[in-house]
Amino acid sequence: MSIQLNEEDGGKVVDIHVNGKLKKTDYEQFVPAFDRLVRQHGKLQVLFDMTGLRGWELGALWEDTKFAINHFADIEKLAMVGEKWWQHVMATICKPFTRAKIRYFEHDAVADAREWLKGA
Repeated sequence: MSIQLNEEDGGKVVDIHVNGKLKKTDYEQFVPAFDRLVRQHGKLQVLFDMTGLRGWELGALWEDTKFAINHFADIEKLAMVGEKWWQHVMATICKPFTRAKIRYFEHDAVADAREWLKGA
């Protein structure tokens, strides 16, 4: 699976790592796991590490769009971690579509992203 989801701080902080080119089938396990965490904890703090992301297949892009529409209200803070200019642009593009606090971090600043999510 190209999407890995890990719970931290009892599930309130969700660590999402994506690698390679995402496929529609990657969302079949990820979305139900994310839904479960929202039901258990309410709004989440999300660290989205897209350093290894190489793009989406067409079906995956649609699944990603549906996920964003359905879940942007479920995210309180979103730390986006990457290494490419277009990943930084993604963080900027997301801001008008959510009330979540969004901040972009370079891949070598993951520790800073985690501290920001926890309110430090």
